Amino acid sequence: MYKNVVFALIISFVISVIGTKLLIPILTNMKMRQTERTDGVASHLKKAGTPTMGGIAIIVGFFFGSIIFASLYRDIIPVVLLTVGFGVIGFLDDYLKVVKRNPDGLKPMQKMCLQIILTGVFAGYLWFYADENLLLRIPFTNGKLVNIGIFSLILVFICVIGTVNGTNFTDGLDGLATTVTIPVAIYFFITSLFEGEGIEVVAISMVGALLGFLIFNKYPAKIFMGDTGSLALGGFVAGSAYMLQRPLYIIIIGAIYLIEVISVILQVGYFKATGGKRIFRMAPIHHHFELGGWSEVKIVVVFSLITCVLCVVAFFI
Repeated sequence: MYKNVVFALIISFVISVIGTKLLIPILTNMKMRQTERTDGVASHLKKAGTPTMGGIAIIVGFFFGSIIFASLYRDIIPVVLLTVGFGVIGFLDDYLKVVKRNPDGLKPMQKMCLQIILTGVFAGYLWFYADENLLLRIPFTNGKLVNIGIFSLILVFICVIGTVNGTNFTDGLDGLATTVTIPVAIYFFITSLFEGEGIEVVAISMVGALLGFLIFNKYPAKIFMGDTGSLALGGFVAGSAYMLQRPLYIIIIGAIYLIEVISVILQVGYFKATGGKRIFRMAPIHHHFELGGWSEVKIVVVFSLITCVLCVVAFFI
């Protein structure tokens, strides 16, 4: 088993490094480059022209690091499919933005419909073929499991779509989504390893793929993951949580994702309710700190350390 884990880590890391390095000139030549809002953070204007859609390398590294062990670990397949599936939705969104020059990408309703369909497939799998994974392990109860019946399907949609969009909002600074998700993936790996849940290979493959990508995505980033990568990360987090019967633990280990989403909801709601007033300098909340004088590196380090601490707390409770 340990050989499988080491092999998966090496394979995903090497493929991610090589894939990212190859993608940078390819995406640059194809003019698949980042565009920045002129009304956003002024320092981000220099990022315009940086190649995006680098999430392709993450997905490919993750896929091959995981899939070679699919015959040994049954629960790998749904996590891989959910990750790749959301990555495809993100790819379509990125493609429309950077290739078709449609600044909005997929329309919000189109994106939501695709997310609902994919989540529905995942929920159907859980309900008909892996119903034990719909049992909810409750935090701070010494591992107590609860069955909420048909309501568990409603929770699947809330959890998966909420997590996916949370990771999407988190991807706004060089290396932020990458470094926040690495400790989350390590948490899934350690938890699965200790409890024999069977997704340790898929979790360590994501760690390897993200570490390989981070070499080029750290500040100053040479490439961005785009929605291709950020949506895929959300699919991975939600899928892994369900395979471990821990969707409620996302509130703890994925607190940064949750805070990013809430900051946007509060900002938009307050803006509309007050006729133009704002709670934050800018949302998502990482931009609030940035406009307050924090450097990108400081925000990434602080958010990542918070996630590390919360993952340790989640493991021991």
